[in-house]
Amino acid sequence: MRYSTLWRSVGAMSCGSLVTYLAIRLFDGLEPSMLSGGAQGGKGRAIEPLASGAWRHHWDLDKPQLQKVANGEESSALRHIILVRHGEYTRTPNGSHLTELGRRQAERTGQRLREMGLSWDHVVASTMPRAEETAMIIVKQLNLDPLKMKRCTLLPEGTPYPGDPPSKRSARSLDLAYQRDGPRIEAAFRRYFFRASPEQEHDSYLLIVGHSNVIRYLILRALQLPPAAWTRLNLNHGSITWLTVWPSGYVTLRCLGDSGFMPVTEITHRRPSPAKSGNN
Repeated sequence: MRYSTLWRSVGAMSCGSLVTYLAIRLFDGLEPSMLSGGAQGGKGRAIEPLASGAWRHHWDLDKPQLQKVANGEESSALRHIILVRHGEYTRTPNGSHLTELGRRQAERTGQRLREMGLSWDHVVASTMPRAEETAMIIVKQLNLDPLKMKRCTLLPEGTPYPGDPPSKRSARSLDLAYQRDGPRIEAAFRRYFFRASPEQEHDSYLLIVGHSNVIRYLILRALQLPPAAWTRLNLNHGSITWLTVWPSGYVTLRCLGDSGFMPVTEITHRRPSPAKSGNN
């Protein structure tokens, strides 16, 4: 049942070659200090050790509910984590809200998720308006109780890690942004990414509605690829990313930034210019 549902729901987008390319290029280019267990990511926070591509099997076993796993017990259940980027938005005096196109994108994403036929265990959204609005539209399309959606203060947009290549902002601005946002976004990873506990009997499905920077970082952290590469990925508005955490602790990427279910004319990835947004 769980495997047939899994493979039936996966979109046509294949991302194995992308991940392989990233792994080869990134590990070839890393400095030796970045591959050691004592590497530091900016000021005041150690990054996860990277062992030249070797998988860290016990990456999540510090959680109390997983102590039985450390002692040899293992669940047979999979944890599926589906990440959705919010729809197109524009900035207003009252905050950043979805445009008319952004609302249509959210509806199409909700319809796509409904077609997958999954039984959602949890729905979590960033507390930023554009993510909350997207999540509420999706929840309606899924015929879920709006009270089932939780809002998480760890998920708002930010600078998760010093990117390589860096953005055009000043080095000081980037460092301050990373110091402000990095620990919070890393905490989001630790909150939502872990294998199923031995007590979990059935596959679970978690839907997270959030932001591009955060999602890109979570993808790389989950795959144990260098997090500095988050600036090299791109996600369209309303796109779907699917990660699966297996009982062994392995993590696989089922699809990355899938937006092929939208008409080409409705696919966007950047905030519209003021002139265009004024028409929405």
